[in-house]
Formats: sequence, C-alpha cells, structure tokens
Amino acid sequence: MYNELKKALAKQLRIDESAIVPESKIIDDLGADSLDVLQLLMTIEEEYGITIPDEALAEFKTVSDISEYLDSRR
Repeated sequence: MYNELKKALAKQLRIDESAIVPESKIIDDLGADSLDVLQLLMTIEEEYGITIPDEALAEFKTVSDISEYLDSRR
C-alpha cells in the first residue's frame, strides 16, 4: 500500500515521489494542508472501497501512519 500511497501523495501535492519517505510528516515535510489530506483520503476510499473515519484522520501525521492504517484495513 505504501507505494500506491506515495504515488497518490506525489500527484496530489505535485511533488516528486523521491521526496516522500515513510517518516515524512505530511504537513510539515511535504507541505500538505488539511484539505490536501482529506482529498487524498477521499480518493483512496473511492479507489479501494474502504471508509476512513474522521477519528482516524486526526491520527495521521506521517506517510507511514496512513500506510499502516490502510494495510490493516485491506
């Protein structure tokens, strides 16, 4: 799931995939804002047919946080 997430993040944020590592902080390191994160997660929900509750959204700080969450739901 990490590689799919990395591609989606790079596209959403218009940055190079090489700038994204599991430890990247989505807001601080990658420059995303809360709307970027919400749009990304809506795309993932639609593509993979899963629902991500709002409570989980607040917990996502790093790329790894999202990836691990998604891996646990697949």
